Amino acid sequence: MRRASWFNIGSLALGLAFLYLPIVILVIYSFNASRLVTVWGGWSIRWYAELIDDRAMLESAWVTLRIAFLSASAATVLGTLAALALVRFGRFRGRVLFSGMIYAPLVMPEVITGLALLLLFVAIDIDRGFWTIAIAHTTLITCFVTVVVQSRLLTFDTTLEEAAMNLGCPPVKTFLTVTLPLIAPALVSGWMLAFTLSLDDLVVASFTTGPGATTLPIRIYSEVRLGVKPEINAVCTILIALVAIGIASASLLAKFHHGGRGAMAGLAGR
Repeated sequence: MRRASWFNIGSLALGLAFLYLPIVILVIYSFNASRLVTVWGGWSIRWYAELIDDRAMLESAWVTLRIAFLSASAATVLGTLAALALVRFGRFRGRVLFSGMIYAPLVMPEVITGLALLLLFVAIDIDRGFWTIAIAHTTLITCFVTVVVQSRLLTFDTTLEEAAMNLGCPPVKTFLTVTLPLIAPALVSGWMLAFTLSLDDLVVASFTTGPGATTLPIRIYSEVRLGVKPEINAVCTILIALVAIGIASASLLAKFHHGGRGAMAGLAGR
């Protein structure tokens, strides 16, 4: 077994510090008793208590969570259907155009995507607000779900579906009882990725928002321009905790799923 050198350990430590040290500092200063965010005044949870009374911030957080849930759910359905079309339908007419349109948001700058959606909503005369942001986020994050689900379908053992249909199971029931449970970890991973991207989005939401639909990133950005408040550190820490819990839950679900499949394979082997 190759021993790790001090250079490799140091490089790893510097890389982890570069990625996570700012987040750790933000979390620590969310418990700062001082109103000055750059001056440490001792440990306190006063800013979390004051955050409860900040109705504007709480309303923005609630809007953001609802938009993220709706857009992630819609993107999971659309992304799964797109992945099935790309993997199962072979070389159909318009495949190149279809795949290009699906993957375009991956390489398209968000400013262009946001401006294009803004022009679309103005052209069809839709009042911008909650639903326009949800539609825009669904458009933006569907491609990420497609990539995740497609990678799982490419390694999927289709003989399991063929065996089910040979035993008389209809195609729709085969998909619901065989295919869907086996690709469930990919669906959960895609949903979590889409949910996180929707929570984090600022550019597209700023183009498609309207009165009464201020998301949390827009609220934070507008207040940071006037000065960083300690409550912002607190709400950012809560968001980090929610994302970490979601990622841990998805990992445990995937581990439990693979463990259950291993146990069933062992029983079948007996």
